[in-house]
Amino acid sequence: ELTRTMAVNLRAVTSWVGIARLFAVVLSCLAFSLVASTGDFRGPYGTWCMFTWCFCFAVTLLVLLLELLELYPKLPLSWDDFTSAFSMLAALMVVTTSVVFPSIFISSPCSGSKCARQAVATAASCLCFLAYAVEVGLTRAKPGDISSFLSTVPGLLKVFEAYVACLIFSLLDPYGSEAGLQWCVAVYSICFIFTLLIIIFTIGRCLTYLPCPLEKMMVGYNALALMMYITATILWPLYSFRGRSRPDPCGRNCWWDRHLGVTFLTIFNLIAYLVDLVYSTKMVFVRTP
Repeated sequence: ELTRTMAVNLRAVTSWVGIARLFAVVLSCLAFSLVASTGDFRGPYGTWCMFTWCFCFAVTLLVLLLELLELYPKLPLSWDDFTSAFSMLAALMVVTTSVVFPSIFISSPCSGSKCARQAVATAASCLCFLAYAVEVGLTRAKPGDISSFLSTVPGLLKVFEAYVACLIFSLLDPYGSEAGLQWCVAVYSICFIFTLLIIIFTIGRCLTYLPCPLEKMMVGYNALALMMYITATILWPLYSFRGRSRPDPCGRNCWWDRHLGVTFLTIFNLIAYLVDLVYSTKMVFVRTP
């Protein structure tokens, strides 16, 4: 009775999802605190790592507080879609940071207290990724349940596709007047914008304004995006590396490595859109009893 009077939902921190979020809060806080104590997080990569840990810590703590105090129903958004999308985004951001930070800031041989703190921060970041991955697995919609779109496999893939597109944008450099490369950038931009709009419309409960059901629209959009990414997968390496050999030496910010990274990320998104098309097609044409 006291808990009901205080309007406190203890399941927000005692359920498996709540425990995973608590671990994520503690581990992300530990990671950015240790790195901040070293003072070695300058430059774009260090800024990205610190932003990731601080952003995930702050938003996850806010989610916990809103669920603990049962304030989230008053927000003008789909809470299940928001938390599913954020946990997927946080998992992707933290796993990227867990790879980037040690490769950039931990030197070999590694010795001293500074290196030890950086190593512990890296381990905490890896465990933080596991916590978010567990949350994604626990909140993922069961087969046949489409009450919250972003917790389904196609919804989670939408977050993945948008994040990979952001990584591609971070690796792009002035691509000149090559028509093939301009088309690839157009593909990345168009697909990113439409994918982001789908995520925003879903979280903002604006799907009723769409002229057709979301599931059927997804089939058409994914088929179109897949065909566009097929062309980008062919044209990007063709125009990027044609007649150009890898420079020697090729430093940390070498154009060859960036273009190679864009090539692999394009392939990743191509596979994601293919899987997305398969799942969205099953959602429309195969009904689970």
